[in-house]
Amino acid sequence: MYEFIKGTVQYIGPEYIVIENNGIGYQVATPNPFSYTKQFGQEITIYTYTYVREDILALYGFQSREEKMLFLKLLNVSGIGPKGALAILAYGEPQQVVQAIENEDEAFLVKFPGVGKKTARQMILDLKGKLPDVLPDFFPDLFHPELEAGNPRQHAEFEEAILALKALGYSEKEIKKISAELSREEMTTDQYIRKGLQLLLRA
Repeated sequence: MYEFIKGTVQYIGPEYIVIENNGIGYQVATPNPFSYTKQFGQEITIYTYTYVREDILALYGFQSREEKMLFLKLLNVSGIGPKGALAILAYGEPQQVVQAIENEDEAFLVKFPGVGKKTARQMILDLKGKLPDVLPDFFPDLFHPELEAGNPRQHAEFEEAILALKALGYSEKEIKKISAELSREEMTTDQYIRKGLQLLLRA
């Protein structure tokens, strides 16, 4: 319904903030309302999601589109509602959440309020492999941080090789184990693929 609201922070409470825009105060539930303390009285842009059910109409807000998208992904997980998704974003950095899901780290996920082993496993089953595609700009080097300082061409060659290895049937977990060693040298895509296959067969 609303993509975002641009207005002044007029109130900060334990569960929500109030954004004033053109004389209207919007009550917006956010992952961590007190993170807006330094912005009190200032104009901000908050990305919103309108949640509608028979007995509830609520507005949820996020500091970035990417955080909002992660929230929506969490809502697709069986057993997680808006409050649960909000709590996960409040207690964990988005990058930590994604890494835990991709690494199948149930021990980390169950630390979030309301997330038990069953829900943690469901998060992994429903979301693993999907979040990087949805949030490419937010997590550009999440799975291959060793290339963060590398040149763009090397990064492109490496990523093409990774996609080829996936197409050959290797899992994200298997590839992650060899990615650090594979990226130590600058090579062409074909050379990365050959070296990657050697490392995977050795593993």
